[in-house]
Amino acid sequence: MTEDQNTLILAEVRRLADALERLAGPAPAVNDWNAADCFVWVPARLHLQPVARPNRVALTLIRGVDHVRDILHENTLRFTEGFAANNVLLWGARGMGKSSLVKAVHEDVRRATGVSLKLVEVHREDISSLPVLLDILKAAPHRVIVFCDDLSFDHDDTAYKSLKAALDGGVEGRPDNVLFYATSNRRHLLPRHMMENEQSTAINPSEAVEEKVSLSDRFGLWLGFHKCSQEDYLQMIDGYADYFKLTLDRAEMHHEALEWATTRGARSGRVAWQYIQDLAGRQRIVLKRD
Repeated sequence: MTEDQNTLILAEVRRLADALERLAGPAPAVNDWNAADCFVWVPARLHLQPVARPNRVALTLIRGVDHVRDILHENTLRFTEGFAANNVLLWGARGMGKSSLVKAVHEDVRRATGVSLKLVEVHREDISSLPVLLDILKAAPHRVIVFCDDLSFDHDDTAYKSLKAALDGGVEGRPDNVLFYATSNRRHLLPRHMMENEQSTAINPSEAVEEKVSLSDRFGLWLGFHKCSQEDYLQMIDGYADYFKLTLDRAEMHHEALEWATTRGARSGRVAWQYIQDLAGRQRIVLKRD
């Protein structure tokens, strides 16, 4: 075989090897648990992306939800200390601090106990990859809260079956070091019309509806968040103002904050925070939330 022929064969082999590598996709990334306390799950690379600066507020700044705050904190504390704890569904009114509470409680418990508690966020569109994630987490040397924010399912979405299997744990069972927290505007995670359509087309309508409703039942704790009163709203404003040392007459601040809420058509923790951002901007004050 001539030298030219050898060169051609080697070039063809390299071309085929490159093509196979592209088909195989990127190699799984190495997950470094020491890189951060919060991570985002990237299923395409089987990677836990560290979050260097999580978007969160101090637990003391979350007002108007004292009862559910205490329940979530106690559940998280028990889990962190190695005792029995429940998966949690935080549901209800928009902007009342559901996701903020999860992140704040995680940080508060982690600091108070000194235990290396990790928070892994799974995006809504990646729910179907939960079984793969659990395979990674069960070998982790840490206790892990898997967090799904703004969880809900559309009429043609079957990803909820993956979530049900992950919550139940299947034959192997949910790993002892993993707990699920999710937030949703819906108590049953699925829209009413989806449940009604399933009922009208199924051979056994009651069983179809039961399957949908049972998804929420996989969460041992349901924590409800409701629209806040004017008093609670103003307490949120005062809490932020004191924390960030905003210098405006309190009566004037309350008047502005109520007017701000009126233009938004609602009172909530999110609306309170948006007003505080506007006020701080006008006063040229930098807000550092953590």
